[in-house]
Amino acid sequence: MAKRGKVVIDREMCKGCYLCVRACPVKVLEPDTNPNSTGTYPSFAKYAEKCIACGSCYQVCPDVCIEVYELEGDEA
Repeated sequence: MAKRGKVVIDREMCKGCYLCVRACPVKVLEPDTNPNSTGTYPSFAKYAEKCIACGSCYQVCPDVCIEVYELEGDEA
C-alpha cells in the first residue's frame, strides 16, 4: 500500500512563492484564494487525501513553513 501523508503549512509564514506547488508530484498543493494577514496568498493542501508524504514540498520551501507527516493506518 502506498504511503499516506499530511501536509501542514504555516499560512502566516508562507510568502506565496509556490515552489511547493510545482514540486508536488501528485498535485496536492494549490495557491489559496484567501490571503493571510500580510495580503499574501499562501499555498494550501487542496487535495490533502492524495498526499504520499514524499517531502518534496518541505525540501523546496525557502521559508521552512511546511511540515510533512507520514500517516499510519486510517489516520487522516
